[in-house]
Amino acid sequence: MALALFDLDHTLLTGDSDYLWGCFLVEQGIMDKDIYELKNKQFYEDYSQGTLDMAAYLEFQLSVLARFDRSTLETWRRQFVAETITPIIAPGTPDLLQFHRQRQDTLIIITATNRFVTEPIAKLLGVDILLATDVETNEHGFTGRPQGIPCFQHGKVQRLREWMLDHHETWHGSWFYSDSLNDIPLLEQVDNPRVVDPDDRFRAIAQKRGWPTITLRK
Repeated sequence: MALALFDLDHTLLTGDSDYLWGCFLVEQGIMDKDIYELKNKQFYEDYSQGTLDMAAYLEFQLSVLARFDRSTLETWRRQFVAETITPIIAPGTPDLLQFHRQRQDTLIIITATNRFVTEPIAKLLGVDILLATDVETNEHGFTGRPQGIPCFQHGKVQRLREWMLDHHETWHGSWFYSDSLNDIPLLEQVDNPRVVDPDDRFRAIAQKRGWPTITLRK
């Protein structure tokens, strides 16, 4: 048995759940199209280029959660997962997850996207362990601030190491699947890095480092 780690957005999914959550809020008339949509697109481009200011992005994205009560947010989230996320599960995702289940590996989704958005997606995929950017709460609901270390770039490595220490796990035989330049720090740690459906820039890096490239989209 070994750790089998999976990025979520553009890896197990063919789109970005964080970005699409913002699009969903605009489409439902919950957030202003002219202002919110423009910022959402810009942050998405920054992430894709590996230049995202994570603190600024979290302030933008998580502030929405603080504006509404939990029940209302969860109603919107159920609609979002059913209508937007289910159709973009990559065709190869079920077989890949089943491959690691048959090996009796420990499956973990590890994603920069916040836990509120990704928790039901992990359940939909049948993955019990989720490491995501956590959102601070109080007696009134979400505060709009992150809690702890954001699960992004080197933060993914730190969050995983903390989890491994708590669960007495090691890197031996470990796997990690990701599409993103932002995940190079974690890909460097595992025994079996796998680059999934990368853009041309990341494909070149993977080839240079000898990291196998796979697709889940065919």
